[in-house]
Amino acid sequence: MYLKTLSLFNYKNIAEATYDFDAKINCFVGKNGIGKTNILDAIYHLAYGKSYFNPLAVQNIRHGEEFFVIEGQFEKDQRTEQIVCSLKKGQKKVLKRNGKPYDKFSDHIGFIPLVIISPSDQDLIIEGSETRRKFIDSVISQSDSLYLQQLIQYQRILTQRNALLKYFALNHTFDKDTLAVYNEQLAVIGQQVFEKRQYFISEFIPIFNRYHQLITNSSETVQIVYESQLFEKDMLTLFDEFLSKDRALQYTSVGVHKDDLSFEIDHFPIKKFGSQGQQKSFLIALKLAQFEFIKKLNGTAPILLFDDIFDKLDESRVHKIVEMVNDETFGQLFISDTHPERTEAIVKSTLQSYTLFQL
Repeated sequence: MYLKTLSLFNYKNIAEATYDFDAKINCFVGKNGIGKTNILDAIYHLAYGKSYFNPLAVQNIRHGEEFFVIEGQFEKDQRTEQIVCSLKKGQKKVLKRNGKPYDKFSDHIGFIPLVIISPSDQDLIIEGSETRRKFIDSVISQSDSLYLQQLIQYQRILTQRNALLKYFALNHTFDKDTLAVYNEQLAVIGQQVFEKRQYFISEFIPIFNRYHQLITNSSETVQIVYESQLFEKDMLTLFDEFLSKDRALQYTSVGVHKDDLSFEIDHFPIKKFGSQGQQKSFLIALKLAQFEFIKKLNGTAPILLFDDIFDKLDESRVHKIVEMVNDETFGQLFISDTHPERTEAIVKSTLQSYTLFQL
């Protein structure tokens, strides 16, 4: 599978542009702020129905305009698939496949497998647990539509439980039986989510370790630890134990929506004890493992976006990544960089076909 053409209208800083892509490697080079990352984000938008960098959809409309349109022509299973994502101010975003709008964006997730590696991935290390949960959920959802529906259902019931807790507090009342209905529903779905996350982590960690050893020449020892309250107690027990706290806080303080991943180097938090280079290597290994995991389950290589990938990486680590590109592990690649000569030298060394876009 690969992206053949991309057309943009009023997307971020781009008024209008069309690109025809190589089936293997495509490079966008130019100064910072010129729009390289925006093109990669447009491709991401077609796969996920949203921006990787800006969750407020209306802010992706070019300044002074009323709408944006992103259109991509993909070659998949020897068929051309047209994906269009558009948004007009004051209206809902529309996502279409071959001219037919999706009723639910979640139905599209996984159809265009894609992984992005970007400097903003640093958020996975420095931000809170929600960012890391989203990473887990995004990877699993790419190949398990049922899991995605379970997450949506869990979140819907969780919102209802929180609203009920707030209602109790505002009206100085309490109904244990009504709360129990939500507890039981959350416990069933939460256990399913927990088990799928456990399985994912057990499959994912060996892949991650292999990529990390390749990138670092096995010079560093790192760990990913899945943290969940459900390792200790089931959700119904947790709801009982934390009832007083939940009533005081007016929201649900326990459950799989509190799960986290601990990223460690030599069993210490990499956030505090890892250098910039070590953190970068960790994140690249994390994303390459995501790539292989999705490829294994989907049976096709995801599109891979490298956004400013060579920033803060020393020459030996860049060389390791190039070797991986050269061994046919990957399908179609998109690379952005500020140095045309460096980029072209790197892609030439892969002996693969490529197209260089000077912006």
